[in-house]
Amino acid sequence: METTIHAYLSYLRVERGLAHNTMLAYARDLQRFVKFLRKRQKERMEDVTREDIVDFLSGLYKEKMDSRSVARYLVSLRGLYKFAMMEEMVRVDPTENLESPKIRSSLPTYLRVDEIDKLLEAPNLATPIGLRDRAMLEVLYSTGLRVSELLSLRISDIDMRTGCVRCIGKGDKERLVPIGRKAITSVEQYLEHGRPKFARPLSPAPHHQALFLTRIGRRLSRVGIWKILHDYGVRLGLRGRLTPHKLRHSFATHLLEGGADLRSVQLMLGHADISTTQIYTHVVEERLKQIYKAHHPRA
Repeated sequence: METTIHAYLSYLRVERGLAHNTMLAYARDLQRFVKFLRKRQKERMEDVTREDIVDFLSGLYKEKMDSRSVARYLVSLRGLYKFAMMEEMVRVDPTENLESPKIRSSLPTYLRVDEIDKLLEAPNLATPIGLRDRAMLEVLYSTGLRVSELLSLRISDIDMRTGCVRCIGKGDKERLVPIGRKAITSVEQYLEHGRPKFARPLSPAPHHQALFLTRIGRRLSRVGIWKILHDYGVRLGLRGRLTPHKLRHSFATHLLEGGADLRSVQLMLGHADISTTQIYTHVVEERLKQIYKAHHPRA
């Protein structure tokens, strides 16, 4: 089983070119399945039955996992067995004809414009940390980047003159995203007065040109950014948990509310399929309904 999983992950990386974070998610899902099988004293893929798969997925539900996450586990297992069948490692696919969990669609949560203003004013610009946080928040809201894209930004990826950010998205696809004047100003202030306080001459090569650094001169991590945003959200009493993706949702929603066309928003977000972007039109429609009900005398 372990050997097959390793071969499958190599196939996804080399042949399919999946993003690093997607690869990590597949690996975590499959390792969890391996642990489940070990409890049943099953080490070989051909020993796994349809009932084993069903019991594994049922156990995830019992652990209060939502249907979207359970569906992702099933996708991971289907991919593994499809690969194993293709390579003639197994003769029977136990995931065949298994129904995917029904996923209840939920609208993305986002911040109102006044909440965004409140958030962007929160960092203390008298400190290097505050300058970094303001620049980071401005870039996230101004561009709608994913957290992985923000983490990979180098100083040279922001063209101050043309007002564009070069980023590498899912599947290592490169795109250019416009960035606002206020975000550029915040980045310039951070580069001049904040980042030099963190930069270390002897830092490992990957950190030399990273835009956003920690206090000790390392590239900010995913966990670090999530913690920074969470702390600001709690301090300001914002609705719900503040995450990088909530700022991405806010970026897209506010653009559409302002009259931007769906295709342009799709390109800026880096969505391969416009149907992924269409969820934001539902957000805007729901917002308009709320405004109508609140203000129309005959609502």
